[in-house]
Amino acid sequence: MKFSSSEQAGGNYFKTIIILSIAVWLVVMNTTMFNVALPSVLSEFSLSPSQGAWIVSGYSIVLAIFTITYTRLADYFPIRRLLSLGILIFGLSSILGFFAENFVLLLIARLCQAVGAAAIPGLSMVFAGRFIPMERRGRAMAMVASASALGFGLGPVVGGAITDRLEWNYLFIVTVFVVLVIPMLFKMMPDEQVRRGAFDIIGGILTGLGVTSFLLFTSTFNWYYLIAGGLFIFLLWQRINRTDLPFIQPELIKNGNYRKILYVTYIVFCMHFALLFLMPLMLQHVYGKNPAVVGLIIFPGAMLSAVAAVFVGRLIDTYGNLKVMILAHLLLITAALIFYFLAPVNEYMIMLGYMFVSFGFSSLSSSSTNEVSRFLPRNLVSAGIGMKQQMHYIGSASGSVLAGILLEIGDASFTVSSFKLAFLILLLLMVISSSILYRYSKKIV
Repeated sequence: MKFSSSEQAGGNYFKTIIILSIAVWLVVMNTTMFNVALPSVLSEFSLSPSQGAWIVSGYSIVLAIFTITYTRLADYFPIRRLLSLGILIFGLSSILGFFAENFVLLLIARLCQAVGAAAIPGLSMVFAGRFIPMERRGRAMAMVASASALGFGLGPVVGGAITDRLEWNYLFIVTVFVVLVIPMLFKMMPDEQVRRGAFDIIGGILTGLGVTSFLLFTSTFNWYYLIAGGLFIFLLWQRINRTDLPFIQPELIKNGNYRKILYVTYIVFCMHFALLFLMPLMLQHVYGKNPAVVGLIIFPGAMLSAVAAVFVGRLIDTYGNLKVMILAHLLLITAALIFYFLAPVNEYMIMLGYMFVSFGFSSLSSSSTNEVSRFLPRNLVSAGIGMKQQMHYIGSASGSVLAGILLEIGDASFTVSSFKLAFLILLLLMVISSSILYRYSKKIV
């Protein structure tokens, strides 16, 4: 049986997705495994918790800003070059972090890591949307999303093991190996032509300032940041409506279906990261589990998501994005019910609940991104996926803050009732997300 040149190219590009998934896995694992080492870092440099928080929040802020920057640049420069640049920055920053001997150098290394890391997940999705045929694109998107979920799950396990046996500096060594991907990318990815166009630097700066202000507000609840963020967003809106080639095309913002996908994405990422914040605290304070056991309880959910990548991708390619998005919501609502009713009964119900969460989260992430690549015009796909990826980081940052607030409202002593209140709010969020998805389905049917 002979294959057409396009089918052969699609098959070769699918192999590239496997390589990109490995890079995504390493980068995402870097995000979560360093959190385990924070107590050691705070102790070594005699830092307060608020100072140490910048290692985490600063990383998220830079990720959010540069993710959409890379995907927007993909409209002008070859994806291969942008990915290689991001991976190189990430690798060199990891070397810098390994030799960091003070907090300032460590913070610089982490922020530079984020500059490089921002290229990999977003551009991987853009590559799939641009080069993988529609009939196989669902599997490609699912593979990238599942690599991300596996990274989230493995991060605490790997981070805890390395920190216990060595020192926190060695966490940077693990991520250096991502540079080995660069030669394979140059061999397997197409060398696209540089396209002429004026990159909207002012629009990019306003976007970055708006996102930074919003994330700082969610971290500090200082209303000055919220006011500043509103001002920057207003100026950005004026900019994109008066510029021929704006940083964010106004057609994206005006697209009602796209906005609904963004709302659903934000809520689901908020729910997922709220649970990632709540689960370790509940396992520690309610069930008395140590960090190593906490990592092992979370790990099966991440593994399930990775193993189910091919299955989820085939579901998307066979039944379509919408049905998989509905399935994902059913899984996530089931998980919220398990956490609310059963997590206070037995710690293994937390393991069961997170298995539903991880499977539903990766299914929603891949199917919604694939859906965006399906209905957006080709000239808007890169920016659309980039803004959606940015919403991932905004949702993840909001989720952790929301979980902390809900625990303080419930009971500062971390009792079962305080966790039940938080789980109830997350259940209500999933109901809201389901109603938005229902309205979306009515629009496209």
